[in-house]
Amino acid sequence: MVADVLSYFSEPVEEFVRRRHGELKSRGLTNDEIFPRVAAELRGRRVAPPELSLRQLRRIVYG
Repeated sequence: MVADVLSYFSEPVEEFVRRRHGELKSRGLTNDEIFPRVAAELRGRRVAPPELSLRQLRRIVYG
């Protein structure tokens, strides 16, 4: 279990954003709901990355 938690928090930002977007999209949320939620989750990570705008998050997911 400890290894799972450590791997979750060591996940690169881009992978985290893509994974969470996919998870939330599969639950039926819209992008307007997803990207603010992902941005808030990023702030709560063990080592928070620089703050990303909603546009930057979209670019990570859609290129």
